[in-house]
Formats: sequence, structure tokens, C-alpha cells
Amino acid sequence: MPYGRSIILALSILLSTGLNAQVHDMSHKYTPPSDPLVAQKLADWKKLKFGLLMHWGTYSQWGIVESWSLCPEDEGWCVRRGPYAADWYGYKKAYEGLQKTFNPVKFDPQRWATAAADAGMKYMVFTTKHHDGFCMFDSKQTDYKITAASSPFSSNPKANVTKEIFSAFRDKGMMIGAYFSKPDWNTPDYWWSYFPPKDRNVSYDPKRYPERWEAFKKFTHAQMEELARDYGKVDILWLDGGWVRPKHTIDPKVDWQRTIPYDQDIDMPAIARKVRAHQPGMLIVDRTVAGEYENYATPEQSVPDTYLPYPWESCMTLGNSWSYVPNDQYKSANRVIHLLTTIVSRNGSLLLNVGPSPEGEWDANAYDRLATIGAWMKVNGEAIYETEAAESLKPEDKWVFTRKGNDVFAIHQVAEGAQIPLQVRVPVRDARPVTQVFLLGYDKPLKARQDGSYLEVTIPARAAASAASHAWVFRVRHGK
Repeated sequence: MPYGRSIILALSILLSTGLNAQVHDMSHKYTPPSDPLVAQKLADWKKLKFGLLMHWGTYSQWGIVESWSLCPEDEGWCVRRGPYAADWYGYKKAYEGLQKTFNPVKFDPQRWATAAADAGMKYMVFTTKHHDGFCMFDSKQTDYKITAASSPFSSNPKANVTKEIFSAFRDKGMMIGAYFSKPDWNTPDYWWSYFPPKDRNVSYDPKRYPERWEAFKKFTHAQMEELARDYGKVDILWLDGGWVRPKHTIDPKVDWQRTIPYDQDIDMPAIARKVRAHQPGMLIVDRTVAGEYENYATPEQSVPDTYLPYPWESCMTLGNSWSYVPNDQYKSANRVIHLLTTIVSRNGSLLLNVGPSPEGEWDANAYDRLATIGAWMKVNGEAIYETEAAESLKPEDKWVFTRKGNDVFAIHQVAEGAQIPLQVRVPVRDARPVTQVFLLGYDKPLKARQDGSYLEVTIPARAAASAASHAWVFRVRHGK
């Protein structure tokens, strides 16, 4: 349709002006969980290291950034385009009308789950509801959902896509996470039409209209409880929209937090009690709101410069956009492997996003990248899963390090197609004597001579032939 063509023509502009500009600053204060079941779940999650995030909703039909074009802010990621752009009210009506045409008839969650598992991913997070308020699950609190009669996909046996996705990924043994937006720009109890919205925040002062705010809290609690109660085992409640927070938690040093005009406390202690009554030990990730309900930190589209001593996860896109855009540019597998190994060496995990198309498919490039990553992980996964990082394992040039027991994994990030030489100088990051050195993918110990803080390692021809692309991993075993 004409609007779709205008959106595609505008993609290059949108990509250059900030599809990813809405970056969430990471909390730097961390509170360990006091509940032993949450602490155990967190310890289990920390072993997994690599997960999948998916942003998917009606917005994929227009090939635009998720939700943000509804937001009346003068920011690059909020730009409206197309025939409805000049009138915010008309644009919002047309955007919300996408519910009537969203029909992802090629939706195949088993294929996604298989591709993710083969890539070495161990957990997943799916956008059950973004800021626009459209529910990708069968919420009983609203008709703005994929299972409503006005949605053409509602008659499909897989209409409750959240349930289908959770089931498919759970069958692959993965931890399951529900992304949920705390703000909801569809419900009149958040954006009340009596006071049209000026920005992303609630459009009225909750202190002046407490009954309306209580109605919003009730609505939000009920939706979160639905996800915790009705969708099988769910391990993570991953909350976005950090401006919905108690006023005393606002950090005035952070630009976007300084603009929050009201106390938007939705009572996280009550939410935690309700969801954990159904899912004992459930992790809650109240992003950027430091404290008891941010069980791990989530830097967005970035990697911390150094080792961090608390649990964290970089959420990053495989393409340029969180949501589907036509002809998106995807990161190379080489780049993702380098990101993953760097992140894990700094005590983090990588949550990698893929945006499904309006038909319910992934781009062929996404499958290709994940297959290549999976081939590397099958050889080198022991340097990733269940490993530890340490501040003492300092990086050097393209070398990063993890450890497990008496083994230190020295990971050399190399260019696409690089061939391993017959001699490799491996940095040593443990003062204990070296007893054995292996190249992952080759089953025999290698000859090595220690020269100060380096090992001169000889690579046999057969070992060189079996060396993985993208990053070479040496397992350096130390004595006590």
C-alpha cells in the first residue's frame, strides 16, 4: 500500500537518525536478591550466557521502529512518516488500526526455537507487550490484542503467539522470559484523552487523579499476573519503560530520567509477590530501576568497558533495528562471536534480538548468521557456558579470557577467514604452573613452552585444520 512504500523509502533516513537511539542507561547500583529461590534462579541464568530476544508486533507491517512513532517527542526515533504523519490523532488511529490487518500466517515458532537452540542460545525473551499496548498474548484486560475478533489471525490455531512461542522454546530446554512494557499508550488510564500526551510519560498527574492511576495499576498487575499464571513455566519477567518508576529512584544525572514529571510508582513489591506466587524464584528485571527488582542489569546496544562484579546482560540487535524493517543490515557472525566472547569475559551475557516479519518469518540472513554462530559454539561452547569471569583476567589486544575450575580459556578473536599459524603466542593469566594446553576442536594436548607471561604453543597441521573460524580458543590447564 502507499504508506508501506513511503515507509520503505524513508528507511535509510530512519536508520541514520536513530532507530536505536532510545538507549537505556545501565544502573550502576546493584542489590543481590534476598529470596533464596530467586538467588538460585539467578545463578542458573548466569550459566547460560547467550539468549534470544524478539520484538514483534503490528508495527512490523509498516517496517518501522516499534511503538516510538506514537510518542509525541521531538526525537529521531519518534519521527512519523507517511500519509498520516501530519496529524498525531490520525496517525495513532491508523497505527492502532493495524490490528485489523496483522495476519502472520507463516508463523512457525518451532523453526525459530530450533534455529536458536542450534545457535547455542539457552534462554529467550519475547515481547508480550510493547509501549503501544498491543498484546501478543490473550490478555483478558483489553481487546487490543492479537486474539481479539478484530484481528484476522484470531481464528488461527496459533493465535495466542506468546503461548506458542513459550512452548516451542521451552521444549528446547530454554529458560523463558516475558518482555512486558510497564507504560501502555493504548489504555486511557495511562494516556488519558482529556489530557493529550506530551511525551512518553503518563498524561496526567497521578497524585491529582489517584483513582485513574489505581485503575492503571490494577490493569498492569492483572496483565503481569496473567503471564505468570497462564503460560506455563516462565523464568524471567523483563520489564521495559523505565520512566514508570517511583520518583525517589530517578537519577538526575541521566538525561531521560530528568524529564520524568511525575511519581509513576506501580508498586513493584506487590507485583513481585503476585507473579512469584505462580512462578517461585522468577527473576524480575525492572530495567534501570536499581534495587531489589532489578535482578540483573541490561545495558542496551552497548558493552561495558570492563569487568563488572554483578550480573548483567547486553541486549543488542542482530540487525540495525529491534523490530522488522525491510532489507535490514545484519551483523556478521564474526562480529557476534566477538561480542559474545567479550561480554562473557566481562561477566555478562548476550541477549541477541531478531525481529520477525509481518508474515511471521525471520529474514534468511538471521538463519544464516545463527547457523554460523552455532557451528562455532558446538566446538567452543565450553569456553562460554558455565564459565566465570574475573577482573584479574585482563584482556590483551584481541585476547579475552574465561575460566572454569583449573582451566583458563584464552580466546583469540580473529578476522573472518583467518588461518591459525603453526606457532601461537598465548598470554598466561594465572600464576599457577601450566600443566596442559589444548586447542578446542582438537583432542590432543599441544606442545607449549612458557616464556614469561606467554606460552609458545605449537600447532600441528591436523590441529590447524580443525581450528574454528572467527575465534580460536585455547584451554590452558593449571596445577594447584
